[in-house]
Amino acid sequence: MGDSVLTGNEPTTTLEAKLAAIIEPRLQAMGFELVRVAVLGRDRPTIQIMADRQDGSQISIDDCQQISQDVSAALDVEDPIPGVWTLEVSSAGIDRPLTRVKDWNRFAGHLARVETFVPQDGRKRFSGVVLGADETAARLRLDDGAEVVIRHPDIRRAKLVLTDALIEATATPPLAH
Repeated sequence: MGDSVLTGNEPTTTLEAKLAAIIEPRLQAMGFELVRVAVLGRDRPTIQIMADRQDGSQISIDDCQQISQDVSAALDVEDPIPGVWTLEVSSAGIDRPLTRVKDWNRFAGHLARVETFVPQDGRKRFSGVVLGADETAARLRLDDGAEVVIRHPDIRRAKLVLTDALIEATATPPLAH
């Protein structure tokens, strides 16, 4: 059993799904959203939490410390992982993973790299412009202009590529409506 990452596509019995069920309501109450939970390692696992602010503004170091304290206390009570573990909390960052439908739609027009579990038309790696997603699949426009549709359960990992346009788009928080 290697490292595992919750991408939102797994059955709800995975360790990451159990952790997400504990963590997500706490983050929401504090004004944050859970982007991803990953458990890395076996003997002394590291629980990695990636979060966003609900209002789209940048997460600070103080925010990460607040999340860490709250989540650590909750995990101590719930005890989903036996033995000793480490908790890491981070912002999703600019070149963030695309784990939710809303991420695919929010970052439409930006460059991303996608790796699949099984080959799609003979390949497992794709790079192109994000065209958005629905509950079933995500869409990319490849460099040659072709459009590819990849079902969410087939996506091993997807991540935005750091570009000047992405930096500019994420430099200022979205305007409140």
